[in-house]
This record gives sequence, structure tokens and C-alpha cells, in this order.
Amino acid sequence: MLAKQSWHGLSSTTATNRPIYLQHLSKADEIVRFLHPMNRFIPILFVLLLVACGGADAPVEPVAVTDVPTVTTVTEQVAATSEPVATSADLQAATPEPTATVSPPEPTTEAVVEITPSAEFATSLPLIVNESPVLAQSLQLTEIADGLEKLVYLTHAGDDRLFTVAAQGRIYVIENGTVLDEPFLDIADRVDDSGSEQGLLSVAFHPDYANNNRFFVYYTGAGGSVIVAEFSGDGNAANENKERVLLTVPQPFRNHNGGQLQFGDDGYLYIGLGDGGSGGDPENNGQNPQTLLGSILRIDVDNGDPYAIPSDNPFVGDTSGADEVWTYGWRNPWRFSFDRATGDMYIGDVGQNVWEEISFESAESTGGGNYGWNVYEGTHCYINNCENLLPDAIPPILEYDHSEGCSITGGYVYRGADLPALDGNYFFADFCAGTIWSSTQPNQMQVVLDAGYSISSFGEDARGELYVLDIGGVVYKIVGSD
Repeated sequence: MLAKQSWHGLSSTTATNRPIYLQHLSKADEIVRFLHPMNRFIPILFVLLLVACGGADAPVEPVAVTDVPTVTTVTEQVAATSEPVATSADLQAATPEPTATVSPPEPTTEAVVEITPSAEFATSLPLIVNESPVLAQSLQLTEIADGLEKLVYLTHAGDDRLFTVAAQGRIYVIENGTVLDEPFLDIADRVDDSGSEQGLLSVAFHPDYANNNRFFVYYTGAGGSVIVAEFSGDGNAANENKERVLLTVPQPFRNHNGGQLQFGDDGYLYIGLGDGGSGGDPENNGQNPQTLLGSILRIDVDNGDPYAIPSDNPFVGDTSGADEVWTYGWRNPWRFSFDRATGDMYIGDVGQNVWEEISFESAESTGGGNYGWNVYEGTHCYINNCENLLPDAIPPILEYDHSEGCSITGGYVYRGADLPALDGNYFFADFCAGTIWSSTQPNQMQVVLDAGYSISSFGEDARGELYVLDIGGVVYKIVGSD
């Protein structure tokens, strides 16, 4: 049995299938805590813990980028065998990490968790003010594939195939219920997965993939740098020798690599980057939008060389932030997703010592939001006397502490056709506990399954059906309850 490790997202609208929220619009920890200290005594450590997130009505004129940017301030990279406690005088002393167990914790006695923050942001949490979807009470999973070791992501290319990502550097196709023998892409020769949170972390297919065959991957390369690159597919194979690197971001430490790629309804590519690693964000990257670390980026892959900057990105023409940055204040946005019915973004940001969180960004957002790390962990002060430091910080909509788990895995809003009763439910999980929750409104989360798996990611197919991934190599489909 695999050892547990930690790897490591509602607005006003007139759409009838979308809950209406009061939401601040001024504007998912290690991708995983793969080698969480509580797990480092488990003898089987071959599993890579990657588990450590605004549409425009009309096209905007992009700003061309002529050089691939890099982060220039980089310290010597060290192995992240455990997460050190930040030594800055501004940081609180870290709380002890929980003791690891191989089996998942017992189910909680209260299925619905009402969250009462001990310290709130200056902006209030959104509240539901209209009808909402029916909160799911339970679900079932059915196995559809296994044997895919170090499984960290699943997505589609607009057709019936499923594409699974293995951290070692390979993407496999599941077609008609069968895992094809030959990988769709094999770039293991350039992927550095030597660190517990490193490897090939996700793939995103261009919205017009059926016509242009373009897809994009996110991986850690030589020296641990994060690399976003483009390839071209051909049927069930891609040419790994024709790689076009779009972005290279050096990492000061081996952990907190982020790892998510997603295309928004606006056609732009969104990229989730962690704060650079170590513990407590010692370089303060989360609160520095001038660096790409600790941020979600937004770029135009259809223009420029190697890409262009959308002209409505929040820091274009503003030297206080990098042009690519869309939002900042993230610790490790391991998994984020867009609601396919509304365009809203949900981001799972992995916590530091106590709090795991899901944050929200409306489709109407104009970007530039600060989500609080490393001043806040969830809705709670991470540094002493933080209450008045970030008056415009955006709080999460959901959070839980480490009595419930230790490493959040952001998921998806269900919009499939097979299970209409689940429509509008946002599903997410904890890697360490194996618990799956659903939520239809802020501050409330319902346990729907104590799965007992090491859930590294969720996935969504072309029809909107959802999948749950066990990092040990098994793919499950959410099939609801009898």
C-alpha cells in the first residue's frame, strides 16, 4: 500500500443555473505537501507528491512578448525533505505537524461543517442571496483504469478520449475504457522529478485543438525550474522532439511548484505558480506581484513570440506588478478550475501549518486580486498582528483545519448530464485524509465520501463528467449514489 503524502478553487449573474452571491470583486502548501513531515517516516516514498487556481466580451489587443521571462533572483536550490519553519521575526512559530497514518481518519460526526473564522479579512465572505443547487449528500466512485503510477492529472481534448498525466513525464490516453500501451507524450528525458513535488504536473489542450493540434504542458526541468511548453498532437501520439518553450521560471526551492494549466472562456491560458517553496514564503514572493512566483498568470498563446500579454491584464503599464500576473497572494495553487457554465474560477490553495482553503474568482473579475498569503493562511493571521495589513485581501470561500486533513486538492463544479441532481455542486478533496466534500455556498461543506485514497487531482471529460485520481495510479469516475 502506498504511503500517504501531501501533494499538493460566486458571483452575480442572470444565468439560471448559477448561484448568486455577494462577492468582493476588487480584484489549491506544497502542490503538495508530498513529503509532509508526518509522512517522512513511512518507508515507501516512491510516490511523488505533487499534491502540494475573467472573461472578456470582446477580444482585446495583446501586447507582444519578445523574450521568455525568467525570475532573476534565485537562491541555491535545496531538497525539500521537510518544510522548514520560516525564521522571519514577522512569522508565527509553526504548529507541530500531525502524526501520519496510512489509513484515512475516521469520518467526522458532523457531515456539514459550518466555518467560523477566528480572524476575518476586512472584506466579508460572500453570502448566498438566492436559490442554490441542492447540496450533494453522497456519491459513489467506479474504477475505470489502473496501473498509471504517480498519477497527477486528467483532462480531455474536446473528444471522448481521456488524457492522464504521470509525474515521471508521460501522458497516456484512455480510449474506449482502455489505457493505450504507448504514451501520447514522453518527455521523461527532460523532466526533473527528483524532488517530492516535482515532475510533469498538468496538460491543457488548446480550445481549437481539433483544428490546430496544439497543447501545453507544465513541468519542472533542469535545475528545478518551472517550464511551460507547447507541443503538437497527431492522433494518439505527439512529437516530443518539437517542443516550443513559452515560459521558464527558476524556483528557489524544490517545493511549492504550483502546476495547473487551464484555458479560460476568454481563450487565454492561466498558469498557477507556487510561492517558490521552503516554508512560510521566506522570500515573500506571495506578496510581490513583480515576481511570477506566488501568482496565477494569464497569457495569450495565439499571438506574440513566444506569447503575448492580454492588454487588459491588471499590471500592464503598471510597474508594481509583472505583466503576466493575473492574481497573486498564493502559496501553492495546486489545482484550480473554471465552472464551464459560468466561467467562474475555483482555486485550491494548499495551506502551511493549519488551514487549507478554496478561493473563488468571478468571471466578471478584472484581475489584480490579492489572496492573502503569506500574511493570511485562510481567513487567519499567519503573521502576528496582521489584521490591518491587507485591507483589500480576498478571503477564501471555504476552509478547514488540519484536524480534517493536511493538503487540499481543488476540484470542479459538476455540470455533466449523467447526474443532474449534482448540478452546481463543487467537489474537492484532501490528499492526506482521502475525504471528498461538496459545496454549493460559502462556509458550508458536506462530506460526500471518505474514499480512503490519496487523491492527487480531479478531472473533467468533454461532457462535464468528473473523475477522481489516486496518485497510486487508479482513475475513478463519479457515478453518484443509488
